[in-house]
Amino acid sequence: MGNSSNHPPTVERYSEADLATRFGPFRVVVYKELDGDKEHIAVIVGQLKGAEDVLVRVHSECLTGEVLHSLKCDCRGQLDLALERIQQVERGAVLYLRQEGRGIGLGNKIRAYAMQDEGLDTVDANLALGFEDDQRGYLVAADMLRDLGVKSVALMTNNPRKVAGLEGDGIRVSRREPHEVEAHEHNRDYLKTKQARLGHLGQNGDD
Repeated sequence: MGNSSNHPPTVERYSEADLATRFGPFRVVVYKELDGDKEHIAVIVGQLKGAEDVLVRVHSECLTGEVLHSLKCDCRGQLDLALERIQQVERGAVLYLRQEGRGIGLGNKIRAYAMQDEGLDTVDANLALGFEDDQRGYLVAADMLRDLGVKSVALMTNNPRKVAGLEGDGIRVSRREPHEVEAHEHNRDYLKTKQARLGHLGQNGDD
């Protein structure tokens, strides 16, 4: 698949600026959805226009993990690792998408947490609330990559659905880069569920 698209864009470039962080300097580009009020962010290192095999992480928002430092998931660790990795190779992008809780929103995610406390895993909790196991889509990410001029991506993910989703939306994925963070007692069941129920690969060395 190429990175051409037959649909109207879903987002427009809204604002951008340089940002100094503890990981190093980034260029931050904000995209606004054309049909809705959500804003998504591309965090960039280096020149991406016309580039092949660009190291990219498509990352979904996780307020509980990234802001409140929840130990229930690996989201904050994966975000930090992605920012570190694109700085190390001096080229790449982390696309931060505002689709909390695998697309069900913050309030429903917290409802799912309550069900998990009663014994359900993350997948069954979503299903019990009337949602799919994973409601995320990647068309917005594909349109952001098209706007940035990226020709192909080396995608940092353990999730084959994410590879298929981007390819289905017209982005060429040159390779999948495993993207693992260390498991601990609080998130080990969560990681096992991602493997067993959602098809994630290679979590902490396990296929």
